[in-house]
Amino acid sequence: MPNIKSAKKRVLVAQKKNIENRALRSRMNNAIKKFNNAIETNNIDEAEKLLPETMSVIDSTVSKGVIHKNNAANKKSALAKKLSDVKSGKVEIKIKKDNKTIAAEHAPHRQRDRLCANKTQEKRQSAKQQNWKRKRLNLRKKTQRARNPKRKQPQINPRKRQKRKSLPQKRKKPKKQ
Repeated sequence: MPNIKSAKKRVLVAQKKNIENRALRSRMNNAIKKFNNAIETNNIDEAEKLLPETMSVIDSTVSKGVIHKNNAANKKSALAKKLSDVKSGKVEIKIKKDNKTIAAEHAPHRQRDRLCANKTQEKRQSAKQQNWKRKRLNLRKKTQRARNPKRKQPQINPRKRQKRKSLPQKRKKPKKQ
């Protein structure tokens, strides 16, 4: 942050102008996107109506000093050329589908995928449940064996010592005479 009063003011003014310029640039880009979308959906009548509006939005951004006049001229000529090419038939545009139509086309596949996923999930859950039941049964058997007095438990005789395993020793070589 600057120390001088005028520099502080310049920073604040620049921030305010930056916000205004971004809003104007965003407005221009949105108008261009709307025009391009009309062409991509093969709606030529709407594109013809939007062309003068888009041109005026671009001109207003130039007059405010947001973009250079040559940049604006390039944008306007590109838009006009795009419309004339589509009208004359030089360029054939594949009709772009909306998100709703794409979703409607994919709906049966997604439903089938969901059903398959549910079945596999059910199989996994049933397998988990079976494993859990098996583990519980094994635990019960072990506890029953431990509690059952009839079954003989192996007893360890404390007097009985285990034989120590001796380590193999090196053999002494016989002396030569």
